[in-house]
Amino acid sequence: MHETLPLLEPSDFPAITRHQVEVLQVNLGYLCNLSCLHCHVNAGPTRTELMSEENIDKLIALLNSNSSIHTLDLTGGAPEMHPHFQSLVIAARKRDIKVIDRCNLVILEEPGYEDLAEFLFDNQVEITASLPCYLEDNVDAQRGKGVFASSLSALKKLNDLGYGDDKSPTALNLVFNPQGAELPPNQAELEKAYKNHLQAHYGIHFNQLYVVTNMPIQRFGSTLISKGIFTNYLTLLKDNYCAQNIESVMCKNTLSIDWQGYVYDCDFNQMLDLPLGSAVQKQHFTELELDLSQLAGTHIAVRQHCYGCTAGQGSSCGGSLA
Repeated sequence: MHETLPLLEPSDFPAITRHQVEVLQVNLGYLCNLSCLHCHVNAGPTRTELMSEENIDKLIALLNSNSSIHTLDLTGGAPEMHPHFQSLVIAARKRDIKVIDRCNLVILEEPGYEDLAEFLFDNQVEITASLPCYLEDNVDAQRGKGVFASSLSALKKLNDLGYGDDKSPTALNLVFNPQGAELPPNQAELEKAYKNHLQAHYGIHFNQLYVVTNMPIQRFGSTLISKGIFTNYLTLLKDNYCAQNIESVMCKNTLSIDWQGYVYDCDFNQMLDLPLGSAVQKQHFTELELDLSQLAGTHIAVRQHCYGCTAGQGSSCGGSLA
């Protein structure tokens, strides 16, 4: 794994500073019902890491004490598998905070989660769901046999509730990421192709498609190494650097919190265990004394993988930056 070391070495990526924190992206744990090849957190059914109930309570207090936070972005693993997922959602919605559920869709079809889709809709939770292709063979190759069929069943269930309708109070968005070591195609054009195919063949509709660049870390990074193309992929990202994307990268207004409560500049830095900004050691979110305003203007920790967010049309958890 020595080839991954350049990610942790000082980078020539431009220095950037943080704006006011408006979004909390919280990883509730690595437990997941799937083990996808592109997963940058190595999530799976055998993982046991989950945020403690104590930290969930402190997280709710953090939301209540910072009026600048308008969005709670919940990820994992499968965040819905956390035993306190629903109580956290309810607490955030009481504060009129927008909640995003990073959903793998298949979880909605699992035993014990039959009422989950209705809960999400009733609480106006925005769903951002991974569907890396609209073709069955490609999805199953990347995410596991039968995942495509289960994803379609889940999407139909969400559509029946009202998700995907332009008049709905909340959105259903899909996420595409490439099968291999290449940049994603144009987001607007691919969204048209997704919508046309899913509507024509399955009667499924959704709001937006987000295209996301694969990051060369964790499981995907290991795949690149096994194929001997890790360095080539880093070069591809760097060669396609687009300076105008700098102002729109999500780390500008987002704070990432891991399942243990430690804070990072972004989800990818979290996976590389990079402390927040210029800090030498990791900090727990409770060490910020429930006041996130102090982070405005501080430096963001950057490394080689940051070129993944700025390459080509740019990439974030909200899709293209261009």
